[in-house]
This record gives sequence, structure tokens and C-alpha cells, in this order.
Amino acid sequence: MRSLLQWTDQIKDKDGNQLCVYDMAFSPDSDQLIVAADIRVYVYNTNDGNLIQALKGHKDNVICVAYSMDGKRFASGSADKQVIIWTAKMEGILKYSHNEAIRCIEYNPLSHQLVSCTASDFGLWSPEQKAVTKQKISGQINSCCWSSDGHYLALALTSGIISIRNRTGEEKNRIERLGGPMAPIWGVSFCPLKEDDIDIFVSVDWTQTLSFYDINGKAIAKERNIGFDPLNVSYFLSGDYLLVSGSNKKALLYTKEGIFIGCVAEQSSWIWCSKPSPDGSRIAVGSQDGTVALYELSFSTVHSLYKERYAYREKMTDVIIQHLITEEKVRIKCRDVVKKLAIYRNRLAIQLPERVIIYELTKESDNTDMHYKVKEKINNNLECTLIVVCSENLVLCQEKKLQCISFNGNMEREWALESSIRYIRVTGGPPQREGLLVGLKSGQVVQIFINNPFPINILKISNPIRCLDISILRKKLAVVDDKGMCSVYNLRNKQLLYQESNANSVSWNTHFDDMLSYSGNGLLCIKASDFPPHQQNLQGFVVGFCGAKVFCLQYNSVTTVEVSQSAPMYQYIEKSMFLEAYKTACLKVTESDWEILANSALDCMNLEIARKSLIRLKNWLFLELIQSYTRSTTTQSKTTELSLMGDVMAYRGYFGEAAKLYKQSKDDNKAIKMYSDMGMSDATQEYISSDSTNKSNLLNKRTDWIHNSNEPKAAVEMYLASGDTVKAIEIIGQHGWLDMMMTVVQQLDRADRKALTLCADFLIKSKHYLNAIEVYKKIGDIQNLAIIYIKSSQWQEAFKLADDYPHLKQDVYVPYAIWLAENDRFVEAQHAFHKAGKQTEASHVLQQLMNNAINENRFNDASYYCWILANQYLDLANESPNHEMNQFIDKYYDLSNKADIYYAYHNIYRYVEEPFTSYFADALFNMARYLYHQTMHFLPNGVSKVTILYALSKQGRNLGAHKLVRHLYEVLHTMHVPNRFQEAIDMGDIMVRAKPFSDSEDLQSLCYRCSTTNPLYNNKDILPLVQFEIEDNSNDINASKIQHQIKSNDITNQISDSQWQEENYDNYQSLKLDINYMNLNLKYRPIRVKQSTVEKMKPTEIIVVKYRPPLTTKYYRNLMPDISITVCQFCFRFFHSDEYEMQETGRCPFCRSSHQRSQH
Repeated sequence: MRSLLQWTDQIKDKDGNQLCVYDMAFSPDSDQLIVAADIRVYVYNTNDGNLIQALKGHKDNVICVAYSMDGKRFASGSADKQVIIWTAKMEGILKYSHNEAIRCIEYNPLSHQLVSCTASDFGLWSPEQKAVTKQKISGQINSCCWSSDGHYLALALTSGIISIRNRTGEEKNRIERLGGPMAPIWGVSFCPLKEDDIDIFVSVDWTQTLSFYDINGKAIAKERNIGFDPLNVSYFLSGDYLLVSGSNKKALLYTKEGIFIGCVAEQSSWIWCSKPSPDGSRIAVGSQDGTVALYELSFSTVHSLYKERYAYREKMTDVIIQHLITEEKVRIKCRDVVKKLAIYRNRLAIQLPERVIIYELTKESDNTDMHYKVKEKINNNLECTLIVVCSENLVLCQEKKLQCISFNGNMEREWALESSIRYIRVTGGPPQREGLLVGLKSGQVVQIFINNPFPINILKISNPIRCLDISILRKKLAVVDDKGMCSVYNLRNKQLLYQESNANSVSWNTHFDDMLSYSGNGLLCIKASDFPPHQQNLQGFVVGFCGAKVFCLQYNSVTTVEVSQSAPMYQYIEKSMFLEAYKTACLKVTESDWEILANSALDCMNLEIARKSLIRLKNWLFLELIQSYTRSTTTQSKTTELSLMGDVMAYRGYFGEAAKLYKQSKDDNKAIKMYSDMGMSDATQEYISSDSTNKSNLLNKRTDWIHNSNEPKAAVEMYLASGDTVKAIEIIGQHGWLDMMMTVVQQLDRADRKALTLCADFLIKSKHYLNAIEVYKKIGDIQNLAIIYIKSSQWQEAFKLADDYPHLKQDVYVPYAIWLAENDRFVEAQHAFHKAGKQTEASHVLQQLMNNAINENRFNDASYYCWILANQYLDLANESPNHEMNQFIDKYYDLSNKADIYYAYHNIYRYVEEPFTSYFADALFNMARYLYHQTMHFLPNGVSKVTILYALSKQGRNLGAHKLVRHLYEVLHTMHVPNRFQEAIDMGDIMVRAKPFSDSEDLQSLCYRCSTTNPLYNNKDILPLVQFEIEDNSNDINASKIQHQIKSNDITNQISDSQWQEENYDNYQSLKLDINYMNLNLKYRPIRVKQSTVEKMKPTEIIVVKYRPPLTTKYYRNLMPDISITVCQFCFRFFHSDEYEMQETGRCPFCRSSHQRSQH
């Protein structure tokens, strides 16, 4: 970092007395500098230092000035208590006053709001308001500053307080420095850049301290002692640096963290103000003796490059390592001024003012790793002009001397050279034996090895050396001198190979030893071998060349430039240097360049380079050609080469040249085959012999060619004429010619199954099923005929075929079942599965349908599916042997019972869930009573016991069954009842307790078998039917089983005497039966009668239910013939005839079968 004085001026009064410069400010474009001194505002031109104008308007010393960010206005404040607003044309447009002298002013960076501060108050003015808003403050304000977003204002007071306020002047925070009035704060400045979206500012006070705070008043960094009394502090607009000046008569530069960088200006008296320009390239200082000085800042580039890794200094204290290939960057914060850098392989050396830090990569084997860790520290202040790092050593350059230092700080070796050192490059080598190339001012090139105390003179040129580089194989050396001449030498014999002018830097390609790049005169030149260079525009210096990437230093940064290697490749091809051309192409060329290289190598019979190039292009056709040639050719000769070149010409489309080459190689068959494949039969006559085989093959090829040349009908006719029916059918099928296909079918003999089957396949693909059926009938292919019926959904025809050929039954009914299921006809699909013998699939369909119905509360559907599933098990029982039959019958009864429960529960559920019902109270009461008894020991899935008891209790209360209802409420209180029922149940329980403890006599049920009246909870039959059996009915299937059943006895015979309990009291005696009728589980037995007894009954009183085998026939007698009873002949369920006739669907309400019933 350097500062150069551009101009200076000294402000004096009329008598020549020195005047103090109190403040200054740059215009936003950095072209003007306004200075506060004496009673005037001085306006300078920053480019040449000329005084543009001295503005009058104040009556006392001008103490502060400020420029607005839009550049349209600036303001000045004076000890005369006045603030004047000036335009950019230096015209005063507004003036307002305070009660005391103006100490400081500052414009809001985002608006035109101006703050002006005095010893007792501060004011806020903006063009939008007429009056100035003023607020009192307890203390003299020395400095003020706005935050970068203009939301906050910091006021620095003499009392050691920093007051943070918003845009309206309201105080938001207060920072009190230790020392109070003994530590007056003379400067405050906000950082233009936020950190983590938080505003940060710096303050300086007369405890000689530099302090950093965030907007909340929290100290965010270590305080720095600066060693003098500061008067002013300012951030650069970029936010990277701080400028501090004061009693030490210097303007000092610091990083934004407060790290000292250096002195940028020095005067002979106190510097009251120092300001950086908005572009950061200049600073202006004003001192007590009236001196106004402008300095230009220049930050030197500190950087180092090794292959694709580039390290450079940023913000004076940070080091950035950039991978030029991957563009990845990593930052190392040194927290001190970085003086020099050096990078080599996995090592990085950073020189700081008091030490040198050596870093190494964490993963040395990974070429893309960018993570560095500290390896060693050398705690010495090493004086040198340049440092070079190696694997285990540092090399220091000091004018004419080089020193080798270990990482421990010990000097190991020193080399004294004859002239000043102009350039150093590490050429690599084993650890602790690396080599250095050194270019001297005398033109001497010296090679030095770390472990060798003696330098080796390589060669010498006549001019001072500016730059040099050695090729990757150490065979050539490129040197650039001060006159811009780039000279390339052969290191083996020191012979000059060639020279190029207008060069300022040079670099060899790290991937190709015979190529270099150099820059100069605004051009980038790429030179291969001794060919003329390829040029393109480029500003900067070449510092590296890696493959097709050139690294160029432009100003303070290295950029990567992609260069095409097409031009050098063509130069090598012209010289038939195919190996070098291939190496150049590998760096980076286009696909068309690869094609030219491959073709050129093929033309010159360089098959290895051609093969490698074709692999890059993925040209499998030519690769296969080369592969077949190398395998079939044991010895290479002129004839084989001509034959290969003929193939190459044919592949490229030059058929005439190919034929000539074939003829020269005496391989006429290849020419014949080539012309035959193209259908050029006339051209083959020149090469064909009298062999009939060739003529026959030629005819076949001609037919194929006609087929491939969009004349398919002609090809069909030729194939049919030659007897190749299969190819003819394939062409017909591809074009969908139905009529022609059927003509061929009619002409074919039924024994030609292959051709007919092929015809049928094409007809099926084109969905002409009827024609395909005709073909399969002709050849008698029953299996495929069934498949055609299925594909065309001709199910009736398929069923007829299955009846005629039983082995096709499964092949027909399974697809039919799947088709029904896909069309949402699940019940029919179940029947089809059942008919196909797929019992598992049939059961699965019904089970799934039943589960879905239960989940969706469609219990009538669940009942229907349950009944169908029960009938399926009945069919299985009829078809099963005796030892499995009882198991299927039990499943039938279980599912049949479930079907009855779901059928009844559907009406109960709808009554509870829906507001209206079509059933009378007694019907709902009887249904709920039936469900109560049926679910006493078994509760099917989806059926709620609470719902049944709730409906039964509600209808029981309405019908007067108070005793039953009391019992039901007691049961409900033991259950988990939904909240929506709880209140109704509690209320009903209270109301029923006010009723008699008895059931209405009208509800008492009469047992039609024994004429006994039973309690409501112990009876469920409501139809006047009594089941009976005929003792001597020999036609009954299960007559033998009935004989083995336990004979029916009265209930009294099943109760032992020990179950009676006698009670004797004064006024009565009782005999109590100790048995729970609710849990009495006595097996029901029908009444057994003789045949003679049956004959005495009226036929209209007897109902005969003929169940499907293997179930037995059952007999019932209607004891009340006046009550008409209807029996469904499909499900054998009994209904009141009146209710049955009310069904409007014309189907049984239970099994949904059409009305086929018997009435009694």
C-alpha cells in the first residue's frame, strides 16, 4: 500500500496568517472537495487542486460541511449559529439557525434529511418540511453519523456518551464510555456494510481508543489502542478500511476490524479532518495550519500462482486461495497485514509483519482439496523483496542474494548471484531437492537446487530477463526479455529454436510439452512446435497455461480464458504428425475437429490414432470396420490397405471410388455386394461372373432393395412369386392391407400353419378379430380361437367353446371374471371365478366387497354378500368328501346367520342415524329384540351393541315394555356409550323408573309350540310357525343323522332338584329356581311326528323348505292359517305376505332374487 501526494494548498487570511481547516467533504462523484476554514466554504477541484470558489455567507468560522448523496446539495455550519444549504452550482438557497455554534452536520445517505448539532441541541431538516425539528440534549455533540440505511443516527458527546436515535430524533439506545467527561468522544462513523444484517459503528475518544459497537450498544470487537488523541474517524465507502487522524499529525489507515495497516499522510500540525473519496482511491486531509492535501492511494498486488492454484491478498489482511479450474475459493483471515505470499503444491506461506505462517492442505492426495491447516510458524521479521515456498523450506530473495530457511527459522544455505534478481520460478522436484529457475538483470538464467550450494548457469541472453518458464518435460526453456522478445531454447544443446516479438509474459502448457502461450501488445498467442502462433485479443499477462485454459492476470485478479486448440491441431495434421495432433485435440477441440482428425488418420492408414479419435466420437460403425480389419488381416499389404480404403469410401458414401478401390484390390465380390445392397443391379454387371448362385443372390437382394425403397406392393408380388410367403405376409401386415392378407390366407394350404399363424397375428394386432377367427378355424387352433373370443369380448362364443372343450373352462372364465371385476360387476365376477374353479379368488372378491360395505355402513349389501358367500360354501360342501363336508356346512350356517344379522341391523342403523323411517314401532322393536338375542354371544364386525340396545330401549319405552327397558339401561350403563347417546340414555333411564316394573301384556310373546307366554327378553319368534320332523321319512338325506341326536325332553327334566331354593317367612313361602334364563343355552329340537299325523294336516298349513344338497328338507306348520306367509324359493326366508307384496323392486328384499315364492 502506497500513498502519493497529488496536490496541496494552504489557506491563509488577508494578513497571511494560517487558518485552521476544521472539516471537509467530497462530492459523490469525487470531482469536488468542499473545505470548512475561516468564515468561508472553499470548493476545490480534486483533479488539479484548483480553488473553484470561496463561498461567503457565514459571519464566523465555518466548522463543519456535508454533501448530500445525490450530489445536488451541500451544507455548511458555522460558529455564527447558522446552517446554510447550498446547491451544486454553489448558490445558497436556505438558511436556518440554532441557539449555539454548529458543531457538526451530516446528510442522511438515503434521503435529503440533514442533522445539525450544537452544544445543547440538534435539529432535523428536510426539504419536505418548512420548520426545523429541534431536540435538547445534555452535552456537547462533537460528531454525528447516519447508518447506511438511514434508519439510525449516532451522536458522539463530550461527556463520553454515544446516543443512538431514529430518524425522528427519538433515542433508542445509549452507550456510556468508561471515564465519562474525562474520555470525550471526538469521532463516530457507521460501517457502510452490515454484518449479519446488523449495523456496526466505530468511535474514537481521548482515551486513545478505537471501539466498535453494534446498534444495540454491544461491543463486538476488541478495543484498539491507537497511541494518540484522535480528532476524526471515517469509514471508506466500501466498508473495508478506516481512516483516523488527530494529534499525532498523521492520517492512519486501519482495516474495518481495527488492524493497523500504515500511515497514508503526515503533516506538520494536528490533522483535524481526513476523508476518503467515495471511490476509495484518494484521501483528503486538513490540518491546523490551514493545509489542504489530497493523496492518491494504491494497493499493490500481493499474489502467487502454482499451476491451477492462485493465492492473493484481499483487504490487506485476508488471503484468498482460488482453484482456477473448479472456481472454488477459500479465505484465510490473518488479522494482520499480509506482506507477501508464496504457494507451491500443498504448501502456502504468508508473511506478516512479525512472522511467517506456513499452511498445508489437509488432503495432499486430493488435487481439488481447498482446506488448509497451519503447519509451522516462523516468528521472525524476515526482510526480503520476495519469498518462495518449497516442501520443507522458504527461499528469501534479497536483491542479488537468495537465502534458504527451514520451517524452523534456521538458515540452511545462501546463494550470491552476479546481478539483481528479476524473476524466480519453482520448477519442482523431490522434497528438499526442489529446483528454482532464476532470471537475472544481466540476462543470465540460473538453476538452483535447494540441496546444492552451487548455482548452475543455464544460458545467457543479451537483455535483462522479465519472465521465464520451462516445459513440463524439462526439454525447452522460454525466456522473455525487457525488449519484449520471447526466445525458446533447447536445454540439451542450448540451441535457439525460435523467437517471437511483442511478448511480456510466457507460460508452457502443463499438459503438452510442445505448446506455450505468451501475451503482449493486447494479444494472446498460442504457439505449437515451430508453427506460426494463433492469436486472439487479450488484455493482461499470461501467468499459467493448463490444457485449454490460459490464466491471465488483469489488474489485481486472475481470470481463466478458454482457448480452442483447433488451429494447432490442423497444423500438426498438415505435417502428418498425428500423435501430436491427437495430444492437442485431447486438450480441447470441437466434435467436427475430431472427425477431421479421425478421417485424416484413416486416409494415412494411421489406424491407432483413427481408432482413438473414433472412440471419442462414439462412431461405432467405423470402429467396427477397423476392428474387423485388424482381426482378419495378419499381414498388412498394399492389397489389404486398398480393400480397407474401399470400405472407408463406401461408408463415407463415395461408392464409385470404393468400387474402383475394390477392383484394384481384386475383391470384386465387395463391389457386387455394395451395389446389390443399394439396388443398383445394372452397376453390378461389370463385376458379376456367370455363376448362377451370384445371380440368385442378386435377385434376392434386388427384391429386398425394392422392399426398402418404398415399393412394398411390388416387393410382395416378387416374394410371392419366389415362394417366400413369410416375408410377403410381413410386408402386408406392416402396411395393414386386409384384403391382400385375406387373399393370401385363401390361397394358403391349411398345412402351412406357420404362414397362417403369422397372418392371424397381424390380423389380431390390427384388431380384425373376425378374420383372425376365420384363420384359426381353418387351421383348427382351438386354444388361440378361445383367446380371440376373449380379446374381442365375444363371451357367449367363448362359453360355447368351453362347453365343447372342458379343458378350456378355466382359460375362459378367469378372464371373464377379471373383465367383470374391471367393469364393477363384482357379484358376477365372483360367480365366474367360482365357475372357473378359482374358489380362493371368488371368496376373496366377496370378502372384500363385504368388508367395504361394512366400512361404508351399507349393511344391507354386507348381508347380501354374506349370503352369496354362504351359498358358495354350500356348493363346496356338496362337492367335498364326507370328512370336509361338515366343515363347509358349519361355515354356511355361520355366514347365513351373519347375513340375517346384517339384514336386520341395516334397518336399526338407519333408524338411529337418519331422522325418518318407514317401519312401524313394533317392527323396529322386534328387529332390535332379534338382534339383541343373536348378538348376545357373538357380535359381527361393524355391528354396534350400543346401537341395538339404544333402539330396543327407545321403542320399548314407546310400546310399554318398561321391565325390559330397565334391564336394557342397566346393560347400557356398563358399556362405553357415544356422547351423542349419553344424554338420551340418562333421561330415558330416569323416565322409565317412574313406570311400572312390568311389560305390557300386548307385547307378551306366545310360543306357538308349547302355547306358553314368555318374557320379552326370552323370545324372538313372531311368525306362527312350528318346525317338525317326520319319523319314517326314508327320503330324507339326513334321516340317519337325526336318529342319533339326543331325544327331546322337557326343560323341567334338565333341571336337577338341587337348583330349587325354598324360602320360608312368617307370612309366605316361596320356591325359587336358581337358574339364569338369560344365559340358558338349551339346544333346539324340532317336534318329531309320524307320517300318519302329517296326513291329517291340511296341505295349506304345511310349508316344505327344500334346501340345496347336502342340507335336508325342513317342514313347518302354520298354526294360524289366517296369517299369510311367503317363502322365497332362493334364500328360504319367511315373510308376512302383506309386507312381501309391498316390495316395489320385484325382488326378494333379502337375496334380491326375482319373486319366485310359495304362499301359505
